[in-house]
Amino acid sequence: MMRWKGPALALSMTAVLGTAAMAGLDALDRAYPPPLEPPPTSTEVVDRDGALLRALATPEGAWRFRVSLDEIDPHFVDMLIAYEDRRFREHFGVDPAALARAAVQLVANGRIVSGGSTITMQLARLIEPRKERSLTAKLRQMVRAVQIERRLSKDEILERYLTLAPYGGNLEGIRAATLAWFGKEPKRLGVGEAALLVSLPQLPERRRPDRHPQAAEVARDRVLARMIAAGRLEQREADRARDVSVPARRHDMPFLAAHAAERALRENPGTARHQLTISRRVQEGLEAVARETAARLGSRLSVAMVMADTQTGDILAEVGSAGFFDGARAGWVDMTRAVRSPGSTLKPFIYGLAFEEGLVAQETIIEDRPSNFGGYRPRNFDLEYQGDVSVRTALQMSLNVPAVRLLDAVGPTRLAARFRRAGVTLALPRDEAPGLAIALGGAGLSLRDLVRLYTGLANRGEAIAISNVAGERETAPLLDRRATWQVADMLSGIAPPEGAGAKGVAYKTGTSYGYRDAWSVGFDGRHVLGVWVGRPDGAAVPGLSGYASAAPVLFKAFERSGLPVTPLPRAPAGALRMARAHLPMMQRRFSAPGDALRQPGVAEPAPQIVFPPQGARVELASGAGSAAIPLVLKLQGGRAPFRWLANGRPVEGLWRRRTANWQPDGAGFSTLTVIDAAGRTASVKVFIEQDAPTP
Repeated sequence: MMRWKGPALALSMTAVLGTAAMAGLDALDRAYPPPLEPPPTSTEVVDRDGALLRALATPEGAWRFRVSLDEIDPHFVDMLIAYEDRRFREHFGVDPAALARAAVQLVANGRIVSGGSTITMQLARLIEPRKERSLTAKLRQMVRAVQIERRLSKDEILERYLTLAPYGGNLEGIRAATLAWFGKEPKRLGVGEAALLVSLPQLPERRRPDRHPQAAEVARDRVLARMIAAGRLEQREADRARDVSVPARRHDMPFLAAHAAERALRENPGTARHQLTISRRVQEGLEAVARETAARLGSRLSVAMVMADTQTGDILAEVGSAGFFDGARAGWVDMTRAVRSPGSTLKPFIYGLAFEEGLVAQETIIEDRPSNFGGYRPRNFDLEYQGDVSVRTALQMSLNVPAVRLLDAVGPTRLAARFRRAGVTLALPRDEAPGLAIALGGAGLSLRDLVRLYTGLANRGEAIAISNVAGERETAPLLDRRATWQVADMLSGIAPPEGAGAKGVAYKTGTSYGYRDAWSVGFDGRHVLGVWVGRPDGAAVPGLSGYASAAPVLFKAFERSGLPVTPLPRAPAGALRMARAHLPMMQRRFSAPGDALRQPGVAEPAPQIVFPPQGARVELASGAGSAAIPLVLKLQGGRAPFRWLANGRPVEGLWRRRTANWQPDGAGFSTLTVIDAAGRTASVKVFIEQDAPTP
């Protein structure tokens, strides 16, 4: 008969007991598995890089975000493990050494000095929260911790813990904590911030920094002291962290791109994470400009903006109003999608078609004078006319009559067809056919559609569909490359508003009939930005204009977007800017079919000087010193440009407007004469009186 020796017997008994324990644990696992189903998390709308734009709380009202370790500052993770569970990477869910230490401290001090819970045991408590604190509850956590370790990796355990750990109030998880307490993502944390977050889950309500700042500082400093003792932190670094106050208030969760986020949530209600092409940095800059502009313009005016990448079609920023919750501005209305009259912003495409057909060049002379197009009589915005001007000047000054003359030549139906090919359909009144009024805003389209059209001017004639959701984009030819360059070159020569910071931006403005909508659309070699200013209810706003109201917003938004200005594309082969003398004879002056029939009935009357009138005695006050204040000369009729003579001598300057300034040589009789572009003249004789100079 074989006899067992002591060590062999003990080893065998240990093996039997171990096997039995494993079998029992397996049976327990099958009978009572741990509840590891992830809890509901906050619905997120994030930007192109994953930064939070907007979030919705969980059904129970908590802010909770699922995180991965690569989204968290690694120094914080190291500090958490060093403080809470030094042997986290080695133990099986329960740390016997930590439990023994806690027991000894309890016996020696008569109270709990340190807990023996591992991070895994804390996770077990979070997934099965229980109010009682008893030995039975602790044993249950230990069993659950072992079960969790059998199912999840160490990194997965950390991620679950950092998703559920409490950080005060309804904040759960590290991401909710960093957003609420520091207003940033958990990717990069300061030493003091990391120490505060390590300490909060132990007593989250008693250490809330907004309610108990002193307790929060004490807890943070205790973590810092532990890190110094463990050799993980230098004294100087800890001292700097202690000098920083804990946050005095909670930050609101981000609420950016409100209209875009609202649409994404509404269109995909079951999706937990919605990613848009928007850039949070660009969005923040444009929203700040919109708020500042609206505050300056008035309580009922709003601002909308869309910025898109012309190569990808990605919308980088989308501002639907100056304030989503601003009732006075109807802030909940998304004005990037509202159909409004675009004013003069479609004129560049008319000129583009004219360039395509070879009707004009930049220095072609075109007439700006009263004209009748089959009963349609367009007038300029300032009710004045410039006479003979170059095509370049006509577009840059946004003269109405030349634009209508060109549209009459290329055809409004053809223009509308080009827009449809690019994916934009104009809204026409009562389903009428496209007419000449399109040139001046006699059709409707949205800001998003307008930006889509302008991607063609920035992208060598290829318009691209724009969207804030990632995906393939349709492109369509809008204009040929040479015509596109000519138009962009002319628009780049428009003087920016006074004080504009961004340079190298080509742009066009527009004002709808009745001063209801002000527009400005600009582009460089990579981005297009469209701006709308007005009242959402469509009411008139006296003094509202594209140049004065929307253009400054455009340049400020380009500057605040943080994006570098990309140079416009170079001229393609065959695209030239030629002096008028070098143009072919047929391109030196624009003449459309029907001009000969139309002009006799609409020729301007001869010029007539209306101020000063014939025989008037005009008293001029003197300014400081001996300088007299100039006399303003006004006339009616005639064809610009105008040349003025005073006593037979030319007055300096060639005047395109029907007003001019003349500085008299002194008192006495003077004869004033004006000569128009057709050689017609008018004269008056007046007597100038001057008072004594102001000292």
